[in-house]
Amino acid sequence: MAFAGTPRPAPRWHHAESELDDFVIVSFRVSADRLAALLPPGFAPMRFGWSSGGEGGLVSAVAFRDRDFRFRFCPPVALACGQINYRAYVTRDGESGVWFFRTALDHPLVAVPRHLWGMPWRRDRIRITGDWGPGPRWELDAGDAECRAAGVPPYPLDGLGDDWLPLLTHPTRGWFRGRRGVGTYSVWHPVMEPVFLSAGPARFRLFEELGLTEPGQTPHSVLGQASIHFDVHVPPRFS
Repeated sequence: MAFAGTPRPAPRWHHAESELDDFVIVSFRVSADRLAALLPPGFAPMRFGWSSGGEGGLVSAVAFRDRDFRFRFCPPVALACGQINYRAYVTRDGESGVWFFRTALDHPLVAVPRHLWGMPWRRDRIRITGDWGPGPRWELDAGDAECRAAGVPPYPLDGLGDDWLPLLTHPTRGWFRGRRGVGTYSVWHPVMEPVFLSAGPARFRLFEELGLTEPGQTPHSVLGQASIHFDVHVPPRFS
């Protein structure tokens, strides 16, 4: 049965929403043990069996351009800037989701999640361009990241089986390390209809600094979409 997505929670006055353009998920195979050492107690990396043998974890850099971001209690903001979310696929007490190492945003609004909620957000220069016509192409140039990708026919997503679409593109729960402990929030978006891409040069230095990837490591997969809507259920809760 085709994945039908998840029910959309009723919007609340304090939630946020945005259109995300040139949306791409660049994923890498990593050592599950190394990833586990970076997570707080109670969290565990999801483990996948690779076709080449052995098993490991998975991390993704999710890059896009925010458009028409707004909190529901405010008018839409004329916001057009790049964003990169650095995440790992994890479980906590049997619930699957993603652990956020960091978010980079190319806009002064980075101060809101960073200072108001203590989230691991930083400002960075980010330029993203995408062409989603025949022969799709996508490029990212940032202060500590770069990637160039082109459209290719669909390919098997190693280790993920038939459930790759919800697992890789549709986690709705996220956790992060904040000033007040472990924070969590959730999102909702329609089911992604991904374009398969293949990356040439790809570097995300945060993953390298964490000891998860090597310079020039070939991505596990690159999936993109011209535009997708996101609801963001904030403020985060802490434990």
